[in-house]
Amino acid sequence: MKIGRFITLEGIEGAGKSTALHIIQTYLAQEHIESMLTREPGGTPLAEAIRKLMLHSDNNEPIAAETELLMMFAGRKQHLQNHVLPALRSGKWVVSDRYIDASYAYQGGGRDIDYQYIRLLDKWIVGTYYPDLTILLNVEPSQGLKRIGIRKTQKDRIEQEQIAFFDRVQAAYLERAKLEPKRIKIVDANKSLLEVEEQIRAIVRHFITSNL
Repeated sequence: MKIGRFITLEGIEGAGKSTALHIIQTYLAQEHIESMLTREPGGTPLAEAIRKLMLHSDNNEPIAAETELLMMFAGRKQHLQNHVLPALRSGKWVVSDRYIDASYAYQGGGRDIDYQYIRLLDKWIVGTYYPDLTILLNVEPSQGLKRIGIRKTQKDRIEQEQIAFFDRVQAAYLERAKLEPKRIKIVDANKSLLEVEEQIRAIVRHFITSNL
């Protein structure tokens, strides 16, 4: 059976990833491509437990930046080995809300962890299993935070960070896009939902044409 394709969505809080996931899944279904939606951190029972511990723990103990990084990669290993790779090998296309680029953006850019440590974990845990396509939803941090402020009464640990943190995350994402323009495609998520959907569909349409 032909191996499926791996698509990831990236962007800061409030960029519209959940909506984009369903736009992509709907479009793939229209093209008769079977797909699976997933997310990071999370995707498997153990990885979801790590997500809860990292983002929603009732424990007031501070989580060190390095601990957060290691937790992300521990969850990623479970997600990749037990969920993503089996789906791809069965021929399904996998669409994930975040993946490896998020660690460079959040723990590297946001937490200011030296990229050499992220690259070491990347090589060890992810290896060659990189996305075939990454869509970066580029939204102004102030607008993204305004969106989550409107829709959420309780924010997780990362959503509670200050805007300076998200400015650093955003800058790191855009730098990643400059380094890998063939894989990472930027969508202007400041625009209306209809315009964002048109951008996403155009990117996915071109990707499908190039891969089928």
